[in-house]
Amino acid sequence: MRRFVGFALVLSFAAAALPAAAPAYADAALIALGHAIAKKNCGRCHAVGTAGASANPKSPPFRTLSRRYPIVDLEEAFGEGIMVGHEGLEMPHFQLTPAQIGALMAYLKSVQRK
Repeated sequence: MRRFVGFALVLSFAAAALPAAAPAYADAALIALGHAIAKKNCGRCHAVGTAGASANPKSPPFRTLSRRYPIVDLEEAFGEGIMVGHEGLEMPHFQLTPAQIGALMAYLKSVQRK
């Protein structure tokens, strides 16, 4: 019985140390922020929504990026600043905070089509 009580206490402390799951509305707010960032910084060339064509045909729609790159690989590129351009247009230079990068990544993951 003592072992059981000790084990239960250890489990209780371990469970208390784990972060609580984020509510669904937090995910929706993060995705909405990511969409706003994408629209502001990338929307002049890329289709950033779930439908529509890119303004620049050489700029892939965001919903298809996973066909070209593992989405997680873009996180570092956003942190360092993407220096790639599309024919006829230079990529805008913008600096994102780690929180903004997280939001943009959440948005990108949410719109991917196979």
